Amino acid sequence: MAGIGERSDAVLRTAVPGHDENGLIMLGLTRRTPDHPATTDRIREWTRARFALTEDETVMVSQVACRVPGCPPIETHVVFWTAAGRHHFKIFKPLAQVSEDDLPPAFMKNALIALEGFECDCC
Repeated sequence: MAGIGERSDAVLRTAVPGHDENGLIMLGLTRRTPDHPATTDRIREWTRARFALTEDETVMVSQVACRVPGCPPIETHVVFWTAAGRHHFKIFKPLAQVSEDDLPPAFMKNALIALEGFECDCC
């Protein structure tokens, strides 16, 4: 039995028809490849450069499996914080397929701010 904050191997190995043979996509999880840290670092640095972020401003990059019908099966989520607030965007590709050209243009920085109290399932 898994403790708090741990995932049971039995749960991760559960087969889900139409999804990853280990049930990871169904759980919203994806497998990490050996190049995962380098890939997330690269996307993080592209984001810092594109939006002129300082080293003090946090940038989070993650790969997420989507279970919403019509949604790409694996997405890359990027979130960063500035004095203006939390900014976020999605790239509808797995981490390993993301290129610098997939990031939104710099002029959209303010449009990426997550408005307080505004919730949507799309992003």
